[in-house]
Amino acid sequence: MSSLSNKRIILGVTGGIAAYKSAEIIRRLQDQGAEVRVVMTPAATEFIRPLTMQALSGHPVHSKLLDSEAEAGMGHIELARWADLLLIAPASADFIANMVHGRADSLLGAIHLATPAKVAVAPAMNQAMWNHPASLANIAVLKERGVTLIGPGNGLQACGDIGPGRMEQPDSVVSSVRNLFYSGTLAGKKVVITAGPTREALDPVRYISNHSSGKMGYALAAAALEAGADVVLISGPVTLDAPSRCKLIPVISAQDMLNASLDSAVNADIFIAAAAVADYRASNVLEQKIKTQGSSMTIHLEKNTDVVSAVASANEAIFVLGFAAETENVEAYARDKLQRKKLSAIIANDVSRSDIGFSSDDNEICWIDNTSSVTFSKRSKAQLARDIIEHMAQSYFHHPPIPE
Repeated sequence: MSSLSNKRIILGVTGGIAAYKSAEIIRRLQDQGAEVRVVMTPAATEFIRPLTMQALSGHPVHSKLLDSEAEAGMGHIELARWADLLLIAPASADFIANMVHGRADSLLGAIHLATPAKVAVAPAMNQAMWNHPASLANIAVLKERGVTLIGPGNGLQACGDIGPGRMEQPDSVVSSVRNLFYSGTLAGKKVVITAGPTREALDPVRYISNHSSGKMGYALAAAALEAGADVVLISGPVTLDAPSRCKLIPVISAQDMLNASLDSAVNADIFIAAAAVADYRASNVLEQKIKTQGSSMTIHLEKNTDVVSAVASANEAIFVLGFAAETENVEAYARDKLQRKKLSAIIANDVSRSDIGFSSDDNEICWIDNTSSVTFSKRSKAQLARDIIEHMAQSYFHHPPIPE
């Protein structure tokens, strides 16, 4: 799996001669496995044709703030939520100033304000413009807000001047983008994550299960790897490809998941219970297929052992993060589970909503622990997973479990 595999990147292109480099950046990002969507300012279209960028990216280019056709396909708010990274390359002096002042008079400006994703800029301007106190002050403000600065380079510019301000070469830009997705905050830590549904057999062909797709758990595994962790992913039956650098343990039933979780949690630092484990299983699994008889059938069920509770009880020295998928009274039920199951923290989400939760690519959650609650607004599960991992790392290192 490439270093940017499955990453969603919006490439913002602003007006400047360096826009020709953006075409190569698209190719290089795609070579690394990223999916790229291009947003251009009106000035950028004067330097490089949108058709070129569309042909390279394989997707329509967005450029108009008020475009009913584009909004019908993927509105600018949805596009902002879609991204894992907003990369603006080249970023002109004018657009950088607009970012500082929060201007949304262009589609790219509106996306910048709306996205929860990482933001990076690769400046491109004349050396005198770069060295002007206004430009330097604007860059300082963006850095304070967490925007990553890529470059600029130093050398001969299109105008003939020599000095800082030229946009970095595509290889350098893409290298910096790769580094953005490795935080190292969990370097050296063992993280065990459960994901997906379980299947509780009734007979050789029938089973009880749920709608969990495993997307959130798999996204958390990828984010934990990006944070430098040694990851064990215990997964029920899903149709997803596991991140290549994690240890995958496939399981079927709740009992399988319990056994694998208890074994893997030994010497682990963090356990994340993102799986949707069946609460009940059939008391008697028939060896032969149940034949259809009559208008009704009675199935006797018995309680499964609660996986996250069992792990928390058996491993008091590790940080245990649970999940509460609820359809009503979401926070109240989540807080009850937090206390009852003796968890370090819990993620609560409303699975009754069709736009988030099970099978969706997006989610919206509330992080709850014994001292606080933090809401993470709707965003892609990949970006949400990174936000959860970073928040969890802060919580873990601020209040680490007491060793046994």
